[in-house]
Amino acid sequence: MNFNQQVIEEFRANGGRVGGPFEGGRLLLLTTTGARTGAPRTTPLGYLPDGVGRVLVIASAGGSPKHPAWFRNLVAHPRVTVESGAFRYEAEAVVLEGGERDRAFARAVESDPGWAEYEAKSGRTLPVVALVQTTEGPPPGPERPGDMLVAVHDAFRDELRRIRAEVAASGPGLCAQLRVNCLVLCQGLGNHHAGEDLMLFPGVEEGHPELAPALALMREQHEALKAVLDELRAVLAADAPDRAALSAEVDRLTAGLEAHLDQEEDLLVPLLNAAAR
Repeated sequence: MNFNQQVIEEFRANGGRVGGPFEGGRLLLLTTTGARTGAPRTTPLGYLPDGVGRVLVIASAGGSPKHPAWFRNLVAHPRVTVESGAFRYEAEAVVLEGGERDRAFARAVESDPGWAEYEAKSGRTLPVVALVQTTEGPPPGPERPGDMLVAVHDAFRDELRRIRAEVAASGPGLCAQLRVNCLVLCQGLGNHHAGEDLMLFPGVEEGHPELAPALALMREQHEALKAVLDELRAVLAADAPDRAALSAEVDRLTAGLEAHLDQEEDLLVPLLNAAAR
């Protein structure tokens, strides 16, 4: 079994978590349609957040002078499948051009100079590709709704761990990609909590009126976390964000969010899974 296949199997067996050189990093599985064969081809790739429902991948091929096969495939067939954590969704691959590509690549290089080294080694301009989710809302994941809720929560937990590590490793300034990572997390959390307030909680409350006080507490926690997210956005909005202030706000968000997610899962996961039987 080759290295890529080992990573793919480990990824799928562990809800997107892998060890080795990818441990703790952002990794997805990209399935393209072969440009010549028409057969599906799956490749593990590192990625960069670029908005809710949109991530970037870079066709470095480890500094090879030729574009990787997955890039040639998606140029021929832009509709692709992305696996991220426990989720799988269809996406449209968009090859960035001109200034948009250059700005995205500069962000990547600022956060990891290895991208510039790959480009210099390859002798080509490395393509940057946006993978844009083609459906709204959370992508398909575990079948039982309680397990789905845990998978969504785990994705936020994992991203917070990465961001805390990135903030700790950053210098006195704040690189542009780290700012994007934080803002994408803020937007995703805001959307998730709004969806719970508008759809999940009212449905649960209708069937279980005895849970109204507990759900009211969950809503209050959402409001408290929204205030923390607003403070984090305010730090990020500064021309030269203060690293210590950013670290403090990320730590505050982590403590509050992890406690909230644990309480919400204790309350809702058994109920949601029992209803799905």
